[in-house]
Amino acid sequence: MVGRFKIPNKYGTFLRDLLSPIDISAFTWRIGDGESYKIIDHALGEDLFPVDKKILAGTELAIYLKMRQYIIFADLKGFRGGGTENIETYERYLKSNCEFVLLVVDSCYVTIYCKNTAKLQLLHDNARTLNYQNVEYITDENDTSTSMIAW
Repeated sequence: MVGRFKIPNKYGTFLRDLLSPIDISAFTWRIGDGESYKIIDHALGEDLFPVDKKILAGTELAIYLKMRQYIIFADLKGFRGGGTENIETYERYLKSNCEFVLLVVDSCYVTIYCKNTAKLQLLHDNARTLNYQNVEYITDENDTSTSMIAW
């Protein structure tokens, strides 16, 4: 199942906040190409995620998500059971052991793919609680996406 919504285009901890209903430590995370920055002294700092390390344990990811950040593009994919792979299409996602995909485009447009419908419902409810805009479920009829990458 898929959910989509809009987050504010400003500095914050939006990735941490929107992922708070799930146990991110239960996943191994593949960090795709993106553009996300740490906020240091109220200004853009260095890259939020390490550029030389594309695979993070959930506990490592949690450390990065605690930092204030500015997200322009983000591509995070959560896998259970160890191995990760590059997932670029919905068909590949369905056949893989990837359980969770979070894409942020243009600083505010968020799409979440989650194979566990109960977790997607938690994320959907959380997005509404956080007052994110245009919270909706995506179906085959209203999904215009052809790619599972943010950039």
